[in-house]
Formats: sequence, C-alpha cells, structure tokens
Amino acid sequence: MSRTLFPKISTYDQQWLKVSEQHQLYLEQSGNPEGTPVLYLHGGPGAGSNEHCRRFFDPEKYRIIIFDQRGCGQSTPSPSIIENTTAHLIADIELVRKHLGISQWLITGGSWGATLALLYGIAHADKVLGFILRGTFLATNNEYAWLYNRGGAEKFFPKYYQEFVNCLPFELRSSPLAGYHKVLTSENEVAAIAASKAWFLWELRLSSIEQQHVDKSHVHDAHQAHCMALISSHYFINHSFISGNYIVDHLDKIQSIPAIIIHGRYDMVCPLTSVNSLVSLWENAQLHILPVAGHSAFEKQTIDAFCKATDNMADFLAEKNL
Repeated sequence: MSRTLFPKISTYDQQWLKVSEQHQLYLEQSGNPEGTPVLYLHGGPGAGSNEHCRRFFDPEKYRIIIFDQRGCGQSTPSPSIIENTTAHLIADIELVRKHLGISQWLITGGSWGATLALLYGIAHADKVLGFILRGTFLATNNEYAWLYNRGGAEKFFPKYYQEFVNCLPFELRSSPLAGYHKVLTSENEVAAIAASKAWFLWELRLSSIEQQHVDKSHVHDAHQAHCMALISSHYFINHSFISGNYIVDHLDKIQSIPAIIIHGRYDMVCPLTSVNSLVSLWENAQLHILPVAGHSAFEKQTIDAFCKATDNMADFLAEKNL
C-alpha cells in the first residue's frame, strides 16, 4: 500500500542560532526528543524549509531537526549571499549538531540538500549514522550544463526554456547562468525580482510530472523565489565552491555508511545518470528508481518511497543499537 506523509505536527522548539556576526539560522525541532536524531536538509540552494518536511518522519521514532540555510527562509538576513559558501554551510551543520548536544545523527535531504548531506558526510563521517537522499545533485559541470545550457533539459521543454532565457537582456542570453547571476546581483531591483520569478518558474516546471501545466501564477512566494534564484546562481556560478567531481573523488570517506537513495526516473532537474554512477561506486548505498516520478519531493511515489525509507532506516539503526 502506498504511504502518505505522516500527520501534521508542531515543533517543540524553535530558535535562531547565531553562526556568525552576519548570520542567524532558523532552527526547529519536532517529534520525539528521545528519538533517533535526524537532520533534514532543504534544497535550492536557497529554497528554505517548510512544515511538510517534518512529515517524512515518524514523530514517535525520530527527533526531527530542520534549519533554513544561510541567507534564506526564516534565517536572517534573507536573502543574502554574504559569507555564504559551501564551507560555511558545512560548518553550520556541525555547529547545529554541537549546539543540540548530538553525538551522531541520520542525515537526509533532497536535491541540493542531498549534495550538502554528502559533503557534510565527507567532512564529518564519524558523526553520520546513515543517509536518506532524494533527487541527488552532485554539483558537476554536466549537471549545470543540463539545467542552464541548450541541449539539456531545453530539449524536453523548448518553450519553457525560451521563456527562461528571454527574461534576460539579449546580450546575456548566450550564457544564461552567468546572465542570471549578473541581473540578480545588480542594483536594478525590478529586474532582479523578475529574474527571480523566471528562475524559480523554470525549475518548478521541470520538477514534477504530476503537474504538467505550471505558469507564473504558481510562483506564490516572491521571497522564496528571490532567495532561491539569488543563492543558487551565486553557488552555481562558483561551481558550488568545490571541484567538479569532488563528491565521487572523496567517496571513500563515506563508503562504509549505509545510504538509501531515491530518484525519479523522469527527474528533469537532476538526471538519473549522475546518481547511478555514484551508487555504482558506493557499496553500502541502495538506489531505488521510482518508475513514475520526477524531481519533486511531494509526488506520490516519492512520498511513498521516502516515508518507507525513514521507517526502514529507523528499524535498521535500532537493530544495530545506533
């Protein structure tokens, strides 16, 4: 029987954790304070979290920890790309762990959240009980090209891609990623907001095979769109502040850690090719390819698979007394 999200739950703790003179992170906890600690890392970069992210986990089994990464969501300031790099985010995760007094935890996330989960694991493998990852993005040059250059996702969505590119001034259209970064970091606020919405809409249109007709009216949250577009372009123009094959090149650091990896066969944001290559080199990783799913965390098959994965991981960790 297909699983649905766990029932809605409230947090038992909300706080803003100061991680630098510039940044405070919104941090929440829900579920069972005595349960297995699990961290859920949101995507983007810059998408922020929402209350539904708590609902992938059995609140009786898990101590559910979620935070908004630097510069987005309810963290402050938002949006912001100041002091905002991958190294900063990894350090923030470790600071959250220490702040909450957790020795080891399960690390989960989707899309960019999966990227960050892997990078944190590589840096702090001894702190990780396991991984549950969805729609994994490895931050490689091929993946950036797929999303933003002609010949990738554009081949499947030519009209949507043309709308995405046409939001830019003509002279910037040949290199959309660089063009968007230039507009989004300019002092022209009107152009930056328009570009934010166009960036957000392009990814939204690629994300779900259950929603085939997505238009501008589906961009409900201008602040979220601005955060995601500004921070994503900042990261991607800088190759996510890592070398192109960093994750695969350092896979030995996490080789012994168990992982459940979920990926939609029709994921148009993060093609299956990259994660398939990753899993072929990772002995303790199980790849579950969802036959009728795209990239979104909230498609039916993805919800079913993720909730089953969190239950299975809880049972596995209990058997190992972890």
